[in-house]
Amino acid sequence: MIRIFAALFITIACWHSAAAQSPVRIACVGNSITYGSGVADRDHNSYPAQLQNMLGKGYTVGNFGQSGATALTETNNSYRDSKAYADAIAFRPDIVFIKLGTNDSKRRYAGEHGRFEADYKSLVAAFRQLPSKPRVVVLLPVASFVTDTASDNAIYQRSIQQNIVPYIRKIAYEEKLDIIDLYPLFADKPDLFPDKIHPSSLGATLIAKRLYEQVTAKPGTPFDIFTRIKERKQFSSFHGFECADFISGNRACKVVKPKTAAPGRPWIWRARFWGHEPQLDISLLERGFHVAYCDVAELFGNPAAINAWNRFYKLLTGAGLSAKVSLEGMSRGGVYIYNWALANPGKVASIYADAPVLDLKSWPGGLGKGPGSKGDWDTFKKDYQLDEAQATAFTGSPLDNAANIARLGIPMLHVVGDADEVVPVDENTGPFEAKIKAAGGNITVIHKPGVKHHPHSLQDPTPITNFILASSGRKINFAAIPAPGAEYRSGAGWAEGKGWWQQFANIDSLISAGARKDIVFLGNSITQGTGGHRTYVPQKPGFAVFDSLFGQFKWESAGISGDKTQNVLFRLQQGAIAAAPPKVIAVSIGVNNLPAGDSPQEIAAGIQAIAEWINKRLPKTQLILSGPLPTGLQKDSERRKQYDAIHAILAKKAATQKRYTYFPLTAAFVQADGSLSLGDYSADGIHLTTGGYRKWALALQPVIMKYLEKIR
Repeated sequence: MIRIFAALFITIACWHSAAAQSPVRIACVGNSITYGSGVADRDHNSYPAQLQNMLGKGYTVGNFGQSGATALTETNNSYRDSKAYADAIAFRPDIVFIKLGTNDSKRRYAGEHGRFEADYKSLVAAFRQLPSKPRVVVLLPVASFVTDTASDNAIYQRSIQQNIVPYIRKIAYEEKLDIIDLYPLFADKPDLFPDKIHPSSLGATLIAKRLYEQVTAKPGTPFDIFTRIKERKQFSSFHGFECADFISGNRACKVVKPKTAAPGRPWIWRARFWGHEPQLDISLLERGFHVAYCDVAELFGNPAAINAWNRFYKLLTGAGLSAKVSLEGMSRGGVYIYNWALANPGKVASIYADAPVLDLKSWPGGLGKGPGSKGDWDTFKKDYQLDEAQATAFTGSPLDNAANIARLGIPMLHVVGDADEVVPVDENTGPFEAKIKAAGGNITVIHKPGVKHHPHSLQDPTPITNFILASSGRKINFAAIPAPGAEYRSGAGWAEGKGWWQQFANIDSLISAGARKDIVFLGNSITQGTGGHRTYVPQKPGFAVFDSLFGQFKWESAGISGDKTQNVLFRLQQGAIAAAPPKVIAVSIGVNNLPAGDSPQEIAAGIQAIAEWINKRLPKTQLILSGPLPTGLQKDSERRKQYDAIHAILAKKAATQKRYTYFPLTAAFVQADGSLSLGDYSADGIHLTTGGYRKWALALQPVIMKYLEKIR
């Protein structure tokens, strides 16, 4: 076993060192989704193509997708008989992503599922036997949104979950393959499936980002925790990962190990309800976290539970896991994790609490508006040795200790259903959040409108995963990684069929044409609305205003609808602007990063990356950096809070530099009461009206004129 892990580590190290010597070859093997069927401009927007652009020159990504392909052999659509397979083998890849199985579950192959496992293993073996000895990663199928239950597509989608996915997980477990579950990424995003089966180009972006994480993840040193835990163990598969069950301190315990442990050997500790809504645990296992469980039911976080957990913590950290752990508590698990964290300051990296019990008088006591649970209330009283009067006056719940918990400095994330009838939010997370914030603590709450106590978690656990990763310094900041856009819809304000890449090319041709431009306005759809001389943008609500003020100069609009910081960074690095630098660039970007889930810190870092590139590569160009334009119609809206946080970071950075002009537009748009005017903004609180464009242009005019006059 040790030799296997050593070999694995050496192989992984070679993949990463190869990136500095010769391109790492990545083969994307699969069916129509890999190929890019249904994706607008598939040559640019299929997920292998997007992955190539994100990874850059150190990698060569090949798209070896075959529409209709099956992993089954001896079928008309067998992948092994396709030219795509022959080309993938000849490619001699260093990494192989296999995304097959969807078509195998179709009704016409129902009688052949018995040999799917053998055929899939044979395909894996064919790649593993190549001289390049590639790392093989298997991808589980994406979601489907076919609603016609009688259709063949709907039938095979059900069959995927019942037949194909278990086989692939079993293969990953037995063959020790990396595995990525794509289903949760799309489970709540039907709008990304125009035909209800194939992801759009925007959906392909999600896959590309996930594969980017896998490719660029730095492996830790070889490590097998199971050889360090001496208790007698029973092994099984936990969704394709190796799980060990054992008894320690008279408590039933579980540890699931990742395929390769991340540096520092991070782990997440689940308090209760093992295996329920496991999507976060699976997501973290994919990223190199261990998952642990120690059963202390039903002690309600009392001193006996704390002592049992202390022993378990000592066991796992002694076996090599990180000294700081992330805690996960669902429902009554909230009491366990907060009580243990309070008793163990300095040992917790982050806390994720889901519909958590934070006041035992609320549940199981039922002393509020919830029903409570008499049996559990009696158990609680026994655990804490309380009579009824003492239990009714109990002050040892996390809610009672919120101020002390806040002082621990632990980042906290709660996910709650606003209609929770069992653990009412206004008796638990609501007052807890208020107390934490009043004491200066760090807590974020995700609300699920209309949702009751169940279901727990999120269909797509990405926000929770990112919270855990960020709290341990492991999250990739995609806002600062150059990447092309994948928008394609005419609803973006473009001429029909003129998607992101055509817009990019059109802008480049205008910047390169004729004499050096005096002014280039760079940004997203708001900037795109200034129009300039763009031939693929029929809607130009701000053109008349901007041209009336800047028409005496050679100016151009370089805004593309939907663009985020990373897309602007890509356009700067890959476009024509370095060869034809304008005299002034005015940058307004960042608002589209907000719905993508990027934090204010990440967005500010992306904006700073843009500023640094312009300063370095275009030293004779004057940069006017506005960041995102004001957003959020009301001052207390979540979007406005994020806007303010971004600009607080940008302002602090700007105070220490002299190479560009930081020019936020808050004063131009925010009214005395903190609101934005509907005379300037559309109802979404993002896009400008003609009046808003006038305010923007008038605000920019003096600072732009100042620099152009200086140049003259």
